[in-house]
Amino acid sequence: MAEQVQKTVEDDPSDLPEILTKFPGELHVKNVSKSFGVTKALDNVSFTGYFGEIHAIIGGNGCGKSTLAKVLAGVLPIDSGKVSINGHHPSTPKESRDLGVSMVFQEVLVADEASIVDNLFIGIDGFFSKSMSDKDKQDKARILLSELADEDIDPLMPAGNLPLSTKAWITIARGLLSEPDLLILDESSAALDFDSTERLFNKMRELRDKGTAIIIVTHRIAELVRISDRCTVMRDGKDVGVLEKSQITEKNLLQLMTGKDQSKDSTKQDAHKSSHSQVALRTQNMRVWPTSDSSNFELNKGEIVGITGLDGHGQDDFVRILAGIAPAAEGVAEVSTNHGVDFSSINTLADAKKFGIAFVSGDRKREGILPNLSIVENLAISMYDKNTNIPGVRLIEWGAINDIYDWEVERLAIKAGAKENLITSLSGGNQQKVMLGRAFSTHPKTLVLLDPARGIDLQTKRDLYKQLREFADEGNSVIYMSSELEEFIGFCSRVIVFRNGSIFETFLDQKINADGILESMFGHIQNQDNSDIEHKELVNSKYPENTKMENEMSEYNVSKYFKNEIKTEASTKSSKQDFSPSDEENFNSIINSSENQNNDGKKVEKKTAEELTESFEYSKDDSNQFEKLMKFKKNPNQKITLGQANKVDDYSAADEELFKKFEIEDDGNEIKNELDRRLSSQKITSSNNIDHKSVKSNTQEYSKEDLEKFEKLFSKE
Repeated sequence: MAEQVQKTVEDDPSDLPEILTKFPGELHVKNVSKSFGVTKALDNVSFTGYFGEIHAIIGGNGCGKSTLAKVLAGVLPIDSGKVSINGHHPSTPKESRDLGVSMVFQEVLVADEASIVDNLFIGIDGFFSKSMSDKDKQDKARILLSELADEDIDPLMPAGNLPLSTKAWITIARGLLSEPDLLILDESSAALDFDSTERLFNKMRELRDKGTAIIIVTHRIAELVRISDRCTVMRDGKDVGVLEKSQITEKNLLQLMTGKDQSKDSTKQDAHKSSHSQVALRTQNMRVWPTSDSSNFELNKGEIVGITGLDGHGQDDFVRILAGIAPAAEGVAEVSTNHGVDFSSINTLADAKKFGIAFVSGDRKREGILPNLSIVENLAISMYDKNTNIPGVRLIEWGAINDIYDWEVERLAIKAGAKENLITSLSGGNQQKVMLGRAFSTHPKTLVLLDPARGIDLQTKRDLYKQLREFADEGNSVIYMSSELEEFIGFCSRVIVFRNGSIFETFLDQKINADGILESMFGHIQNQDNSDIEHKELVNSKYPENTKMENEMSEYNVSKYFKNEIKTEASTKSSKQDFSPSDEENFNSIINSSENQNNDGKKVEKKTAEELTESFEYSKDDSNQFEKLMKFKKNPNQKITLGQANKVDDYSAADEELFKKFEIEDDGNEIKNELDRRLSSQKITSSNNIDHKSVKSNTQEYSKEDLEKFEKLFSKE
């Protein structure tokens, strides 16, 4: 198998995809060696790339892949061998840049004090000359970052205020500005989440299809399988194989990287389970952001909990709050004390350290290494206060510290030279291992890890998982935040997805799978059958349209007159008069009739019964009067019988003439004057003092208030 996967393109050119033959040019590294002191980073390495392809370089930490990328970019001079790009042999960054080579380095190299646009165009202009105006630069920066980061970013904003992922986009955009012929990306997706990585891959494919040669250095095998056209595998400073597209599988890659047959070690571990019920760390009604929902969370002793989410959705802020690094917008994290009986607040990093909480960040440059100190000082700095031989005097007991250093270097398989060398002499992955060793050396009770495997090769990740399992089996707890979903499977007993600054969904045991977690990250609930009350409340808060409101509707939102609550009352004023069903029918008839018989041809505005209740107040007898009025309106030529004493509510001839005027007259003032004249010639009795059932006259008597109501009723437009 090893011989099969090690064949190169030169051995069988027919295996090349058709797209790789479309663009002319050459890219060769032949028998190159490079050493750093006694460490041989590259040992007689040969490499061939093509324009119009994406070629990946993969291998374990310290295998020489980043060194090979820097040799191609002219950043590092070689000890022996030859580098050729289109017949030229660059040996400096300027010579490589003149040949159309651009490199994005593994470390996120951003000047925090400078603006975004200055970070992008640094080194582009000469000291006395400018290739672009300031406005053109700002426009270019805004457009490019909007395309890559998928958000509007102010190019004049200081870079130091940005999250790590946005800084990574700045370094990538810087590499794309020159529209290079050869683009080298060294672990450029390490600080990006899944969605951002997909945008980067789309940009890479676009450049490849235009003829750009793209070299990527990565540890993420799943990404490599999807994006690369060919792959060179490195091990211990040597190139041990080149895989074509059809051969790039996890099994083949691991076999070349480790030199072992992976089929003999295919046992899959189940997710870690805790046997403890005691809470080690918790949050109660804590808000990560002022605008986010509250998050309730409990971490049990001996538990490994994964935290994830799309970039910018608050999961990294949540982890920092648990570690005492950042404050919450509302509430605090609490750690159990006195065997779980009491809880103490974590307000500062000192509080976290006091209660045995250790933190490791994936952003080692900003939150990890001390670049001016040695390897041993970087690992042991957290132990200084515990290893002094005279109380009150800062005399460090180096003998004990060196023993711990040797143990951690062996356990984490850190590839390092002399311990007195600067930490920057190590590869990025080995620097990250030193940060993990620093955390383990303090013997914490809870480890809070923010993307700790960033820049670590797959075999070292497996070793880390094993060590964290053993750590948890001893009754300790682990918070493990990562954007690589595959890391959770078979490792975490619980995975929490963050969205919009709060806990969105929780995956348990067998339900932990990359596809489900990914869909949840984009806002799609996966565990619909989850009967947990807190989870249901969360779903309802995120999707209010799913909540049922029948009880609230029947109790609060329905008007009283739909409940058949008929009241017999005098026409005394009230804040809101109830209506009988006959009232409702009469009102509807009035409204419909007014619309159909408007002489002006204008449609009269239709009002609901509820609106009428706010404007008019009627007695029960008004309903009977309206009913007779409606009979007259439907048959205007019909004569109404008058004068019978037992027909209390019949209308007089004068009333009939007056109502006809209401139908045909437009001038409300004239009608009002006539009503006033009629009132002055009649004996008026207030409707509040009339018993309508005892009236014995031939003509119905109305109060002034009644006439005003009739006027309002028929004069609506």
